[in-house]
Parts: sequence; C-alpha cells; structure tokens
Amino acid sequence: MDKTIQGTSSGSAGKIRVLLVDDSLLVLELLTRMISTSPDIEIAGTARNGKEAIPKIELLNPDVVCTDLEMPLMDGLELTSYIMQNTPRPVLVVSSVVDQTRDSANVFALLKAGAVDVHQKPNLMNNEDFHKAARELNSKIKVVAGVYIFKRKPASDRVATAPLNIQQRKGRFRAVAIGVSTGGPQLLAEILPGLPKDFSMPVFVVQHISDGFIQGLVNWLDKNCALEVKIAENWESPKPGVIYFPEEQTHLTIERGGRIFLSKDPPLDGHRPAVDLLFSSVAEYYRDSVVGIILTGMGKDGVKGLHRIKSRGGVTIAQSEESCVVYGMPGEAVKTGAAVKVLSPSEIIRELIIFDQLNKNHHG
Repeated sequence: MDKTIQGTSSGSAGKIRVLLVDDSLLVLELLTRMISTSPDIEIAGTARNGKEAIPKIELLNPDVVCTDLEMPLMDGLELTSYIMQNTPRPVLVVSSVVDQTRDSANVFALLKAGAVDVHQKPNLMNNEDFHKAARELNSKIKVVAGVYIFKRKPASDRVATAPLNIQQRKGRFRAVAIGVSTGGPQLLAEILPGLPKDFSMPVFVVQHISDGFIQGLVNWLDKNCALEVKIAENWESPKPGVIYFPEEQTHLTIERGGRIFLSKDPPLDGHRPAVDLLFSSVAEYYRDSVVGIILTGMGKDGVKGLHRIKSRGGVTIAQSEESCVVYGMPGEAVKTGAAVKVLSPSEIIRELIIFDQLNKNHHG
C-alpha cells in the first residue's frame, strides 16, 4: 500500500468508534441498531453525504468510516479519496449492488481509492435475519478497525526467503492457485493485470468477500486484465490463460482428471469458499507443478493447504508484511514455514512471469 493507515484515539472503554455515512435516514437507523448489538463498537456520529462527513471526521476522529457509494453533494468515492489523502483511516464500503456492471465498477473503484473492504447493505428483515446480519457487519467492522494495528516491518527486516532452483526443474508449471481475504480486490487488481495475455497456466482464486459482490469483482477484473476472468463452471476443464473464481458461497476444488469441482459443502472453519480446500486439491492433482500464493487477509485459511503444496514439491509464496492490508494469513504461512518465498505484489508478478517464460522455453 502507498498510504499508511494510522490508528486513531480509542472510544469509551476501548470501543471501536464508527462514523456512518449514508443519505438514507432509514439505512442509518438500521445500521445504528445493528452496530448497537455489539459491546465492542459504538456510533461516533452519522452524516448524510461526504461533504457533511468531512468536518465530523475532523471533530469526532472515528476509528472506522462506513460509507455508502451513491450520495448527493459528495459521493463515497470522493469521500474515500479525501480521507486517504488528508486523514487516513480504515474505510468500509456498505453499499447495495443493484446493477452488477455499473454499481460494482463504482464499488471497486472505492477499493482502488483506498477503502479496505466492502459489505452488502442490509435490507429490512425479520428478527433472526437482523441478528445474523448484525453479527456479520460487526465482525467486518472489527476486522477493518484492526487493519492499522498490524505493524509494518521495514524492508530490511523482511523474512529471508529460500532460493528456488527453478532452472533445474524438469517439468512445467501447470497452475497457479491464489487465496486472499481482506484487502484482496485492490491487490488482485494490481497483480492479475500484470500477467501476459498468453500466460501458460490457469489461475484459480478464492477471495473471501461479502455476498453480492463476487460477480462484480469478476466483471471489474475482467475489464482490466489481458486474461479472461470468469466464474468457474462445474466439471469445467481449466484452460491456460483463464482466471477462475467460484461463485459466492461455493467451494472450488480440482478433482477427477483435473476438472473443476464446485460444491455447497458446509463452510470449512467458517469459510465458503475455503482457500484450504482449493490449495489441498491442487496439491494432490498438480503436485510439484503448482504455484500456491497466499495474500492479505485475517485468520489462517489457506495455511494448511499451502503446507500441502509445499510437501508435494510445489512453489509456495506469501505476501510480504509491509505490503499487506492485514498480515494474518500470510503471517501464519511465514511463521509456520508454509511459504518458501515472501514477496511484494510487484515481486509476485515478476515471479509468475518468470515461471511462465520457463514454461514457454521448456515447451520450445
């Protein structure tokens, strides 16, 4: 990240203080009720648009700003850009995606501007749905608030990475598998467009993201990548130069002769799709010819699977701490020895291009 997100003052009894920005009074009331169910979060204030929010940010100094996208006078994109340039702090986009092409492009433009994550705006709901949605929103706010807690090491303190004797490889690299969570859309929009249009491997990506946004993410990336980016189809045979995402609430694995298998099996450690399932399956099928990459995100999903890839002789990469929004998943991969290399996003692109060129040289 180019901009360092600084911590802000704590609320009463160490609570996370949130400023809500939305032009709908009904939405503000609903979000306030939802957040009020958490003992760890409090509402610092509300605003009806970005122009109204700016002086409140200066006055109230909230830990997190939750903003809608479309608002009068100053929309969420302008507000996010202002915050990142003048008073950096975590921004969570809370928005509805109505038109997958138009709205999602705008939502992900906010992420590119510096917002940390996106969350689907709640609808009017029954009591059971309300409490489930409240738990999900409050959990997301806690993750976003924790972004600035992760200390960033100077480059000189980076973990040493083991050299790869790739020049001595006898076989080709056959696939790339990527696991990512919080901060992922922005990072994928940096890494994936760096791959050439004749890239010689399929790329499988599991991105943890709120329901309602995965198709928009795929559309957004597809417009900005030389490679085709698509939602995977069940029993599809992966093709080189195509980037595959599972549909929301669906596990993606590689099974039976290398075909894609999608399932609605229960979440694994709270995740569906789960990075661990993708990584474990590519380790079994591709063995030493797969590259596993674990990127920014909270928790440990993908670490066990990355160990499986490493044990089969595959290449394992973790994102460097100083380039992460949240160093949870990559940090666990480094700490447990699952990652052979620790790289920045630009270094990851360079590494993948090297592997691609080795494939082409090998084929030639």
